[in-house]
Amino acid sequence: MKKIITASLVATLAITTGAQASSLSAKLSSLEAELADLKKQVKKQNKKINKVKAHDSGDNIKWGADFRTAYDNINYDMANGTSVKNDSLYSMRLWLNMAYAPDQNNIFKGQLSMNKAFGADFSQMPNRAFSLGGMFDWTSNEALTDNSLKVRQAYWLYLGENAFGADVPWTFSIGRRPSTGGFLANLREDDAASSPLAHMINVEYDGLSSKLDLSNVTGVPGLSVKLCMGKGSTNAQPLFETATPYADGDFSGVDEVTLAGLIIEPYNDGQIITKAMFYRAWDVPGQDPVQVMSGDPMNPSLQLPASPFYNAGNMDSAVFSVLVDGLTEEGYFADAKVFGSFGWSESNPDSGNMMLGSLDSESGTSYWFGAYLPVTDGEGEDYGTVGLEYNHGSEYWRPFTYGEDTMIGSKLAARGDAWEASYTYQINEALSMQIRYTDISYDYTGSNGFFANYSGASNDIDELKSGAASFTALGGTYDPLTGTANNLGVVTGNLMAQGMSMEAAQAAAGQMAGAAIFLPNVVEAAQDFRFYLRYRF
Repeated sequence: MKKIITASLVATLAITTGAQASSLSAKLSSLEAELADLKKQVKKQNKKINKVKAHDSGDNIKWGADFRTAYDNINYDMANGTSVKNDSLYSMRLWLNMAYAPDQNNIFKGQLSMNKAFGADFSQMPNRAFSLGGMFDWTSNEALTDNSLKVRQAYWLYLGENAFGADVPWTFSIGRRPSTGGFLANLREDDAASSPLAHMINVEYDGLSSKLDLSNVTGVPGLSVKLCMGKGSTNAQPLFETATPYADGDFSGVDEVTLAGLIIEPYNDGQIITKAMFYRAWDVPGQDPVQVMSGDPMNPSLQLPASPFYNAGNMDSAVFSVLVDGLTEEGYFADAKVFGSFGWSESNPDSGNMMLGSLDSESGTSYWFGAYLPVTDGEGEDYGTVGLEYNHGSEYWRPFTYGEDTMIGSKLAARGDAWEASYTYQINEALSMQIRYTDISYDYTGSNGFFANYSGASNDIDELKSGAASFTALGGTYDPLTGTANNLGVVTGNLMAQGMSMEAAQAAAGQMAGAAIFLPNVVEAAQDFRFYLRYRF
């Protein structure tokens, strides 16, 4: 009996267990099917999400912020022995950077800018028309203006692959180009280099560029050629100024100013970088002094106001620059940077015009050296970078560096000597600081002037001081309130008493009077101490 009962229980348990196993197996199969279905759904959703991300990435501009607050202590030593200074100049500069790439060949880049002094709106100053870009917008974002946003950069860039059917990558770009803070100047600015060589070009401009990368077909690392063309001014008349808006007209005597040049990179292996630039600027602007005589005809007074702007002639220039980025493969000097650059310029005045104070074509040269050395503890800890620079310019040196980021004017334009020391430190990922001291000593006038005879004339400062002193010694006087040199007749008479002819004495008295008029406005030396904090992200 017991055997029968036991057998029955075993049979029942086997049947029950088999049924449960069959049910569990069915449930597992169902779950596997559901899981497979869910995986398919997730895969489809991921595809859709990736498409959305790609779409959004292509359709939206990527923004970045660059905000710098700076303190400058500036001083000017004038040729007449006085000093002009500002020991508490605070400023803020905001760049809003934008970029958009709908595909791998087309890129849009732009930059909105604000640059102003604390507590000031210089856009209300009528005598700052040039700085604000009224006639020439070469420094409209580099000069301190107001708290409005302006377009500093806006350009479209095309990246091509095979120019002329060969393995020659190429680019084409047009718009308001990145043309300040160029090669070598970018080191002191702690920025990536923009297109032009900063030894000669550091101004904002509107134009186009096209580059051919010849390294693949020649086997020379980095070999490339870039054509650049732009407009520095236009004589188109504004709307409502005349009955024929935007037609050619007489815009204060200035016709269009055009620039064109080539930037050649002969060799660039990432460590040794060489660049050359050749360019011409047509119809560059300038002013002349206008003689205004007043008072007693026998003992007149003289004033020398500026003439309206006009096109003085053309400028030709060339620069060759070399940067060694890393003096050794390993060790401390692997992160050291040293550079040298040589520049040449030549004026070509139109017939009857004076350029840089001369009726003749005049050549000028400049050389520039620098080193940027890492500050470390010897164990790999980075404590920033020390920079040292020196440059010298000759009598007729004339670059286009009006937009250089120095409050006292372009040091690279100096007809004389300039040196600079800086320390830059990256505090954290977004915040950096810099301490910088710039000192400029001028041998000749006109370093930061235009291209004709009023502000651009190259006069020996020592001779100018001597002429002004002689004018005073011979009985002449100068009124700083009106900018008038007086008693030219007295000076002429005293020169004639020394044996000069009347014609020679009158010419000498006029030159001495001119020296007396210009001397109070001639900067003999300038210094700028700067400290800034900069946020970039």
